[in-house]
Amino acid sequence: MAVKKTTLPNGLRIISERIPTIRSVAIGVWVDVGSRDENDKESGVSHLIEHMFFKGTKTRSAKEIANSIEQLGGSINAFTTREQTCYYVRALDEHLPQAVDVLSDMLMNSTFTPHNLKREKNVVLEEIKETDDSPSELVHDIFAEKFWADQPLGRSILGTPKSVKDMPRKRILDYVKKHYTAEKVVISASGNLSHDELVKLVKRKFKFSREAAPEQVGVVAPDKNDVHFIEKDIAQNHFVMGFPSLDFYHKMKFASLGLNFFLGGGMSSALFQEIREKRGLAYTVYSFQDFYRDSGIFGVYLSTDGKGLPLSIDLILKQLRRLKTRPLSTQTLDKIKAQIKGSLIFGLESASGRMNRLARHELMLGKSIPLRQSIAAVEALTPLQLQEAANEIFDESRLVAVSLGPVTKADLGNSLPI
Repeated sequence: MAVKKTTLPNGLRIISERIPTIRSVAIGVWVDVGSRDENDKESGVSHLIEHMFFKGTKTRSAKEIANSIEQLGGSINAFTTREQTCYYVRALDEHLPQAVDVLSDMLMNSTFTPHNLKREKNVVLEEIKETDDSPSELVHDIFAEKFWADQPLGRSILGTPKSVKDMPRKRILDYVKKHYTAEKVVISASGNLSHDELVKLVKRKFKFSREAAPEQVGVVAPDKNDVHFIEKDIAQNHFVMGFPSLDFYHKMKFASLGLNFFLGGGMSSALFQEIREKRGLAYTVYSFQDFYRDSGIFGVYLSTDGKGLPLSIDLILKQLRRLKTRPLSTQTLDKIKAQIKGSLIFGLESASGRMNRLARHELMLGKSIPLRQSIAAVEALTPLQLQEAANEIFDESRLVAVSLGPVTKADLGNSLPI
């Protein structure tokens, strides 16, 4: 599919991909701002702003915003990550003008009334409580906080009850003015659409300022062991361990993805087979690789009762150490390559998946990466490259871990290298 890109005089980027064989479009307004851009007093403001853009404009109420898309058979939503915020619509191709109109009205004309702000703060506070009541989610927030220490990447995307309650309207509006500028916005679309028509619609509707965007604060990865035990009266123990990993631009990025698929990328993965299938120690176990602009995390999560945790940790560390000393077989690597390629291709079988990929590549790289180029990088992986990545990442002197549940440090004994 042909990808087209237009940069307006104010720096706003519009990128699209036409897929004439479908009858839908997905369009997203991506803003290069997330929780890592916040200071202590602003904690949670990126996410709160995402909510507030849906709460009413000069001409539409919150209900009218939702109805304007849903009555056409489409859907509208948004999400906030640590590095980006996205507002998106899925609609029939004939309704692209309405999609652009609603998104632009939200981003250009939202009123942020004190009444709506007070009510939406309560909604976010309920969202925070919901996370606190879900140990499998809460442990990841605690882990990020401990891993990144006092740095912005370690803060919860939702913020804290205090930071949300105390957030004045002026601080929120100042944050929008500072970060929602043309050079930080990418409008991405995919589906049965005309790029020229999209550009005309965007020019007419979106009027972001040309203010220079503030530079993002860098992070420093942990350089020593750090293990935390948070006692909680729950049936299972939720455990996350992780290592400083590779950034989004690292040459071994696909090798680290290969390690992730091998260790915890499905029911056939090494950790799933060892911990769940062979020994029945856990219902849920997986690995994860988070890439950021200047750093990353490679981690493992599992939930098990207190008795099963020491053995589970031992099995995880044995797998990591084996990857550092023994290259995977060609047959195993071929299976991993097939899994990565399948993941890449399946993710692009929808207009939304393609829209997301276009936007992320534009924000992170300033260009679109063809799927065939990513596939070629996967095909080129070798067992030695995965071993090299394992030695780069799995440095136990920099391991950070969080245990949430009934297990204490004494219960684990010498299971962790601390």
